[in-house]
Amino acid sequence: MSAVPTLRDVAVHAGVHVATVSRALNPETRHQVNAETAARIISIARDLGYRPNALARGLRTARSTTVGVLLPDITNPLFPPIVRGIEEVLLPEGYTALIANTDNAPDQEEAQFTRLRQHHVDGFIVATARRDHPLLRRVRQEKIPLVLVNRTIERGGFTSVVADDTAGVTAAVRHLIDLGHRDIAFLAGPSNLSTALLRLNTFKRAAAELGVAVDGRLIERCEAYSEAAGDAALSRLIAGERRFTAVLASNDLIALGCYDALERNGLSCPGDISVIGFNDMPFIDKLRPPLTSVHVPHHEMGRTAARLLLKQIRDGLPRRGETVQLPVELVVRGSTAAVRP
Repeated sequence: MSAVPTLRDVAVHAGVHVATVSRALNPETRHQVNAETAARIISIARDLGYRPNALARGLRTARSTTVGVLLPDITNPLFPPIVRGIEEVLLPEGYTALIANTDNAPDQEEAQFTRLRQHHVDGFIVATARRDHPLLRRVRQEKIPLVLVNRTIERGGFTSVVADDTAGVTAAVRHLIDLGHRDIAFLAGPSNLSTALLRLNTFKRAAAELGVAVDGRLIERCEAYSEAAGDAALSRLIAGERRFTAVLASNDLIALGCYDALERNGLSCPGDISVIGFNDMPFIDKLRPPLTSVHVPHHEMGRTAARLLLKQIRDGLPRRGETVQLPVELVVRGSTAAVRP
């Protein structure tokens, strides 16, 4: 065998023609080979260390077998599971994910998008969507394969994979009410994001439907999904005159900021104030107290987005966008407790 394994080497070990190996290792022609034979060829190629020539394949198919993934904040712990899910689907199909961070800045997002287009990516998975997003609307008009993940854009038309935020917030509100809480504060996310608006509106509706009056003085808007923004928002509420016994944060980073504000003001969680987050990001079960949060299946979110994008790339864009909504679950931990008598 040659120093660098070739298609012919794989064919010799598999006892098949080179053309059969080529079809089996190409996701777009694999269906032309018996499934058992294709699986055996793939296994032999992996054992031999064979790597397909992506450049040569790209010249034949006019595709780069790369996908651009735009993230709003690569330091946010919820995004690595999404990326892991994306890669788990892309890699076996011969595709590579090119990750770009935008820091939630439109100018940087535009620059990253342009850079990825220059690399001739075959499509995009985008986690940076804002409710009004001219760049993504332009991408759609150019008929570039595109899937939104975690967030959506108003007026629809985009294929997206999101969590069932309505069910998650409703479960969180019900949990607090079951514990006897009636004075519940809500820390909303940035108003330009779909997740923030949906979670805020759901909080108001769920509380009213469950018999709890919503006090507008207990709703604070956070300028970002960040620990610092959560700290500042809860500090404003603590400094106010309106008493509350629980706080529902629009995401886990905001909830982390609540921990900071409570400690600085000499308040305990959950003794004085119960706290609930949203996302169930990695390691929040290690906090003291462990954070009650709405679990979002981010890993499956990434897998689903990748499958939908590959379908667009291979079959063409759908006539109208589809939204896949993944189920969520409230995970109760030590940051929530019954109201003190």
